[in-house]
Amino acid sequence: MDLDRALVTSASGMRVQSARMRLIAENIANANSSSTVPGQDPFRRKVMTFRQALDGVSGAETVEIHKITSDKSPFREKYDPGNPASNAQGYVKLPNVNPLIEMADMREAQRSYQANLTVIETAKHMISRTVDLLR
Repeated sequence: MDLDRALVTSASGMRVQSARMRLIAENIANANSSSTVPGQDPFRRKVMTFRQALDGVSGAETVEIHKITSDKSPFREKYDPGNPASNAQGYVKLPNVNPLIEMADMREAQRSYQANLTVIETAKHMISRTVDLLR
């Protein structure tokens, strides 16, 4: 039944968006962390990519996490000569996390999660109505 496939597809979408939100939360939590050792790199922003997959049982097209990688963009620097992690010029490396971008990504993930939830609710309602009609 196509509604079963819709449920499987939407559930996979909810799973990956939930994982994406956890990853974004980790990025935000580490946005202002720095290394305690001079010259050592701080937290590096993580990004997630997805790929299409096929559910063997239902034959539904799904989405899954392809890989989680580190963002290779440069670190931010802040002048703080009193910090133990500052370099010879007095600059401290800070994570390459931009909280504004993370919040926009979080909003997008939330909306995608909500859209998938709406599909599941609609499919469940249609299945319920079909069962009612068959009685």
